[in-house]
Amino acid sequence: QVQPVESGGGSVQSGGSLRLSCSASKYIVCTYAMSWYRQAPEKEREFVSGIDSDGSTTYADSVKGRFTISQDNAKSTLYLQMNSLKPEDTAMYYCKVRPRNNGPFICPFDMDYWGKGTLVTISS
Repeated sequence: QVQPVESGGGSVQSGGSLRLSCSASKYIVCTYAMSWYRQAPEKEREFVSGIDSDGSTTYADSVKGRFTISQDNAKSTLYLQMNSLKPEDTAMYYCKVRPRNNGPFICPFDMDYWGKGTLVTISS
């Protein structure tokens, strides 16, 4: 099974920084696209940032220039470095993992896997 587990959330003042982490079991027959989403109270879940298996990254316009997504060399842990935080960044942050076939190998986990989230609270 692929079960992402997030950590690193917390409460900071506006302008501060946090780094979120996401760990998930990996299998050699799979490659992985990983991403961060967030959901503020009474709002829909929204995309924040993603990194594909080739290392390409994407960001929501609202976080460009402030957030940086990365993964460690073993690609076992996903990170989201969040700088210049604003009160509107307050949300539950979720990690999503999407396994895919790795070349000629068939990955048996053909679906999205979501973590349970980590709460980020930014005070003004």
